[in-house]
Amino acid sequence: MSDAKPTMLRRRLGAILKTMRVRTGLNLAEAAKLLGLAGPPALSKIENGKQRPDLEKFFTVYGVKDAVRIAETMEIARLSDSARQRRIFTQFKDVIRPQFADFLELEEIATHTDMYAALAIPGLLQTAAYANAIIQGGSVWSTARDVRDFVELRMKRQDVLALTPGDEASRTPLTLRCVLDEACLRRAVGGPDTLQGQLEHLLLLSKLPNVELRVLPFTTGAHTGMDGSFTIFHLAAGEPVVAVEPLTHSLYLDEDTRVARYTHAFEYLLDQALAPAASRDFITRIAKETT
Repeated sequence: MSDAKPTMLRRRLGAILKTMRVRTGLNLAEAAKLLGLAGPPALSKIENGKQRPDLEKFFTVYGVKDAVRIAETMEIARLSDSARQRRIFTQFKDVIRPQFADFLELEEIATHTDMYAALAIPGLLQTAAYANAIIQGGSVWSTARDVRDFVELRMKRQDVLALTPGDEASRTPLTLRCVLDEACLRRAVGGPDTLQGQLEHLLLLSKLPNVELRVLPFTTGAHTGMDGSFTIFHLAAGEPVVAVEPLTHSLYLDEDTRVARYTHAFEYLLDQALAPAASRDFITRIAKETT
């Protein structure tokens, strides 16, 4: 077993193994001895996501025989080992902050994503011009090279929606449902031309079979997304993860009760928003107003 950076998925895997141990009634020392580990610190590394485990040995020692539970744990382990091996993490390592790396990892491995955008068009749906204006407007990007690299990264991320032939052509594109507050469509990011180009881009994306866009008009009044933007990542194994983005950092929620609140909130937003066809008409009207 080799040391590994404790990414979100590795921490999740470690938490699963810790739950298995606790349910057997074993403490760290007892479990480490049965697993043939050097001692409690070695097992703590595994449970904290810092070291890869020999899962078969854990299943045997902890008496786990449920085939569904074993398969789900194995899938999470597989994803945790492969998610950050993609070229995107090597190519853009200078501009990927640790917490944003977790976001990218979730974006790469999610089967489908539900997203509410309160103030700006989300990165997966942005044009290069709009992304450039958004990033330049942020105070954390201090050099022209940083801005250029991050715009390029944002464009590369969009491969998850519609893959082009290549090494990952066999991957199923991400299914995205996005509710856009009207504010996103009206804020003149980059000026009228940039905004119009962005709105036209949204109309093109809305025609993709794996993308559903809905607009939440101002006339809706108060709604379940008043606290701000959030993204729900649904994974092939394990429970969903919610990403909430305050001003200075990202928060990742995976506790059942907290995730359920956001899942229910998003379903309410879907009900309150315009239907896809009506949303396209709404975007078209705003695009004409910007000319």
